[in-house]
Amino acid sequence: MRASLIQIAVDPDESVDARRVRAASLVVAQRGADLVVLPELWPVGAFAYTAFEAEAEPLEGPTHEVMAKAAAEAGTWLHAGSFVERADDGTLYNTSLVFSPRGERTAVYRKIHRFGFDRGEAVMMGAGDELVTVALPDTTLGLATCYDLRFPEQFRGLVDVGAETLVVAAGWPERRRAHWTLLAQARAVENQAYVLAVGTAGTHADVQQAGHSVVVDPWGEVLARAGADEEILTVELDPAKVRATREQFPALKDRRLGLAPPL
Repeated sequence: MRASLIQIAVDPDESVDARRVRAASLVVAQRGADLVVLPELWPVGAFAYTAFEAEAEPLEGPTHEVMAKAAAEAGTWLHAGSFVERADDGTLYNTSLVFSPRGERTAVYRKIHRFGFDRGEAVMMGAGDELVTVALPDTTLGLATCYDLRFPEQFRGLVDVGAETLVVAAGWPERRRAHWTLLAQARAVENQAYVLAVGTAGTHADVQQAGHSVVVDPWGEVLARAGADEEILTVELDPAKVRATREQFPALKDRRLGLAPPL
């Protein structure tokens, strides 16, 4: 299974409309990939809080339209990163979309853990409350967004409902980059799953982005890592490795706390 992670740069001098078009062209260029992943809030920037209200859009707004078309044109499963959604009741959400190779929307995930403590996303947006998985032909994706990475219980919950590949779309800051890599590897090891963690590049709202998107296998080995600038990581994954790892080292079956039905 071939996965491509698009570590797009979020440049404040580029309009949101122009970045949508550019992101779509980058997706289409990944024809031949089985899965393409974009990062968190790439249309506006994860730290551009002051633009959230102005750039919020309905679920089936311009980002949905452009990404559905790009997935169909590329013939790939597309995790379209996330955007600022305005729900029917006016609540804003940090929302991710997944599209099939036919351009059909197959999943909506609203970020559960909002970052910012007493400002920004934490006070401007509503919180999602559902674990979301997506069944692909060869693996099941478990969806998470940025700050979610710090909450291992979410990932264990995703594994309990069948996830084998954990996808993390992020806008992670450079100043905490060490945590980004450490946590991505930890989530892979403890859940014996692939982790595909893709972030943004560039600087927006005066916050330098970490970049350094990473793909980790079920043993915690880093299979691919990006640099700081805009880049596309393409990696071959073996979905059978998840099942083999869990059989060879069945740690998940030895859980005593937070027990779930046997895998």
